[in-house]
Amino acid sequence: MHVIAAIDYSALNTYANIGTFLLLLASVVAAAVSLHHAASFNQISAVISMERDLRGAEMQEALRFVQYELPFKMHDERFRGELDALGFIDARVHQEVQACQWFNAVGTLLKNNLVDESAWMDLFARLTVAYWDTLEPAIAIMRRRRGDWQFANFEYMAVRAKEWLKKHPHGTFPHHTARAKVQDKWLAADTALRSGQTG
Repeated sequence: MHVIAAIDYSALNTYANIGTFLLLLASVVAAAVSLHHAASFNQISAVISMERDLRGAEMQEALRFVQYELPFKMHDERFRGELDALGFIDARVHQEVQACQWFNAVGTLLKNNLVDESAWMDLFARLTVAYWDTLEPAIAIMRRRRGDWQFANFEYMAVRAKEWLKKHPHGTFPHHTARAKVQDKWLAADTALRSGQTG
């Protein structure tokens, strides 16, 4: 005589539901981890791409122009008039526009959290503030007719960079790590040279 065990289908169904839930939960966790890694990779790619653009010959020439020529060019009424006029601004003459466009593009990435702000500021906060301060007079002229939205994301990034520098005036070097003892072997010679030039 064979004894047939009664099958409790409700218990079996419960175990199957629990197994399905655990499988779905594992899938959701795996997807979240994958998305986190993808987002991190995209942020790293964006930073590398923007830094590559910054180091490129065209951008380096634009930054050189802003630093060494723009302050003098701003005294030229015709130069300022070209910035004030609506329409096309010739970037061959106005290389400051190329610099503004680059900083504005980066500001757009930061504002939309496509680039990690902390890492970006650690690398470029001082550069951002220095170039905003130099470019602000030209931006003010371009905004006369175009409005405050002109290079607004550059402005956003500059404001955030100033706030970041206020919080981190000496950078973010880890406090638990000893600093290297950097010897400035040219300090005395350069100080003497400057004293001779100014005296």
